[in-house]
Parts: sequence; structure tokens; C-alpha cells
Amino acid sequence: MPHGNGFRGYRGAARKQSRLLHPSRAADPAAGVLEGPVRLNRYIARSGVSSRRKADELIAAGHVKVNGEVVTEMGLRVEPGDRVEVSGRTISPQGLVYLLLNKPDDVITTNSDERGRRTVLDLVELPPSRKEGLFPVGRLDRHTVGALVITNDGELAHRLMHPRYRIDKIYSIRTRDPVKPHQLDELRRGVMLEDGRAKAEQVAYVDPANHHEIAMLLHEGRNRQVRRMLEALGHGIERLERTSYGGLTTEGIRRGKWRELSVQEVRRLRRLVQLK
Repeated sequence: MPHGNGFRGYRGAARKQSRLLHPSRAADPAAGVLEGPVRLNRYIARSGVSSRRKADELIAAGHVKVNGEVVTEMGLRVEPGDRVEVSGRTISPQGLVYLLLNKPDDVITTNSDERGRRTVLDLVELPPSRKEGLFPVGRLDRHTVGALVITNDGELAHRLMHPRYRIDKIYSIRTRDPVKPHQLDELRRGVMLEDGRAKAEQVAYVDPANHHEIAMLLHEGRNRQVRRMLEALGHGIERLERTSYGGLTTEGIRRGKWRELSVQEVRRLRRLVQLK
């Protein structure tokens, strides 16, 4: 990949896609509420607890009760009116909610913080009935800003975070010192971190005349991965922004604000991770 502006075409296409898919109407908040008999693992997944595979593990481990009785039968179907508990907490399927937040600086990517710091869920103003069960898909560290998906769809979230599905994540990075061309090659080949080799799928200067700013596309999502990759090459980061996640960009969303994904955007995310 060239050292110059190789990212501009990709980012332009992502912005165009975002405009085309920008919701003329939000995803139906009632979508996903289950009616009629359903398999227990699906009931758990649609309650925002976990993926179906993880639900099977919870069932097998005896953590699930139906109408007060521990259930370990995988194929059990739950009827309307049944009471389902996971690890002692009663759950119920919810209308699925899909949000895209433009995360600001100094906000924690978690549901709650034991130290009382502001979290991404604190920025989401929704009625309690719609906000319950929401969680961020993956993590952005405290001082990284940009695109963050928030949902209560456990199965979709699990797949989006799984490396098998190679979800595109694009970052814009400003470094204290100029990044040398040979260091871009090192990032493409991979740098050794304490948890193994990590490489950029694509990396280039945002502006060929400015070697302090690069854009990087990753498929992985390890903890503080971008920062650690640059630190391995001796670079400190002044600004780090995720500009795109799975083709979704924050264009039109002010920092600290959010919007609901459109039906088309949700369908596209589900296709990316091979969900019907």
C-alpha cells in the first residue's frame, strides 16, 4: 500500500455509505420482541445476556432456571408467560436497540464505573425501558474518541467483536514525532506486543506532507491495541479517533451525541457477521 493518501478513497466510500444509509427512520424499537415458543438459548440471547453459544454454556452449567427449576436441556422451548432466570436474575426479551455514539474524551467505555466516572451509557438519554440491557460493543479506552456501537443485541455484539468476522475498524492517529515510512511497513508486517504479534491491515499517511498523522485499519480489537502498536515503535500519541466501525462513521454526529441505526444499517451489520 502506498505511503501517501491511500486511505482517502476508502474513507470517502465509508462516508458515502453512511450518508446513503443514514436513517430516514430509526430501527423499530419493538423489533426482536419474541412471541410464541422459542428455544431457550435464543430467549436468553434476545434478552441481551449473551450470544446463543454462551447461552448454551450457561444452560449446561446449571445457571438457568425456567419457572423456578434448573434447566440443562439445550433444546427446551420457552412458552409465553414462562419465567426465566440467569444466575438468579429474571430476564425477558427486549425490543432491540442499536445506537452509534460519537464517544468524547475522558469517558469510560462500560455500563457503570465503581469510581463514579462518566460512562458511555451516561450519554444515552432513553426511557429506562429501552435503555435497560444496553452495553457497548467492544471498548475504546478513556482518551480514545469516535465511533462506538451500543446495543442490547447480544448475539450481534458477540459476532462483531469476534476476530473471525474481521470487522473493519479505522483509526485516525496523530503522533508526537513524525512516523517514518519504514515504520509504516513495520506496522503492516506486524509488531510484537506482550500478547502476540499485531499488524495493521492497512496504514498510510492521511496527508503525504504531514508525517504526524496516519490512518490505520485493523480487524482485531485488543485492549489499547493502536496505542501499544505505536508505542512499540517509540511513538507517543497525541490524538486517537476511531473514524469508522464496520463501515459506520460518525459523520453528522457531534462529539458526545448518538443516533439510532437505520433498519438498513442493522441488516448490513448482520450480513457482515453472517446472521439472518
